[in-house]
Amino acid sequence: MSGQDLANRLSKTWKLRRRWAEREDVTAFRVYDLDMPEWPLGVDWYDGSVHVSEYPSRRQRQDPGFEAKRVAARGAIAQALGVDDGRIYWKRHEPMKAQGQYERQSQASVLVDVREHGLTFECNLSDYLDTGLFLDHRPLRAHVRAQAAGKSVLNLFAYTGAFTVHARAGGARATTTVDLSNTYCAWAERNLAKNGLAPGPAHVVVRADVLDWLGSAKGRFDVIVLDPPSFSVSKRMGRSFDVQRDHPELIEQCLRLLNPGGVLYFSTNLLGFSLSPGLPPSDEMDTLPDDFRRAVHQTFRFLRAGG
Repeated sequence: MSGQDLANRLSKTWKLRRRWAEREDVTAFRVYDLDMPEWPLGVDWYDGSVHVSEYPSRRQRQDPGFEAKRVAARGAIAQALGVDDGRIYWKRHEPMKAQGQYERQSQASVLVDVREHGLTFECNLSDYLDTGLFLDHRPLRAHVRAQAAGKSVLNLFAYTGAFTVHARAGGARATTTVDLSNTYCAWAERNLAKNGLAPGPAHVVVRADVLDWLGSAKGRFDVIVLDPPSFSVSKRMGRSFDVQRDHPELIEQCLRLLNPGGVLYFSTNLLGFSLSPGLPPSDEMDTLPDDFRRAVHQTFRFLRAGG
């Protein structure tokens, strides 16, 4: 297929997606989701800029015409979405490396604020593989917001705090946001500030190793969001993390912290993940947004009896 074929597909989807996004009140969304195997791209619109995630197979990376095809794809994206090439930010996803998605790729710090259901989030289009806002989690964020009123909410592996922002916008009476990274804790605080959500004794952002923090946590929560990385190796942690291996311990620790009637949302984007059969019963939720064609995560809901 030619670059014009890609441009035609993008143009058709773009017309439909723009109207959908206006109705949904979102300014960051997926336009193209690996629709054609010949063009293994995720193309995301960020309020006037474009973020492209490239997922080439080994065969495609070894193709002598690979770089020329990338140039054709950039041209097709610019043509179809009406943007200058300088506003296209391109990231290549290599085979998974521990914590690779969090390593800094650039120092350019191209920042843009995007809107999601009346809330504002800071995104970095240049410096990391991910922008700071996981677009595929939009429905789960809305779900947490809808049930947060008067609740105590715990956000673990919180990244840039988007779940916390939604929970507080939904009227959460208390929130605890935990992440190991100073960068992401500061980012979460900026996202809260952008939405007029001040810190205070009931709303805290904690820089800590989640596994260590869970081991000593004594509070109780009504809603817990658990969205760990698939793999991680950290000098500060002093150990590796593997979500397939380690999720039973994580989930059991979280269930211990739930109030009666409380709910735990556990999400993972590990391909081929399977939930341990030794865990308490759970429901698998469909939290894939309309702008994604392929399943990029699984979400499980655990309820604690009582309440």
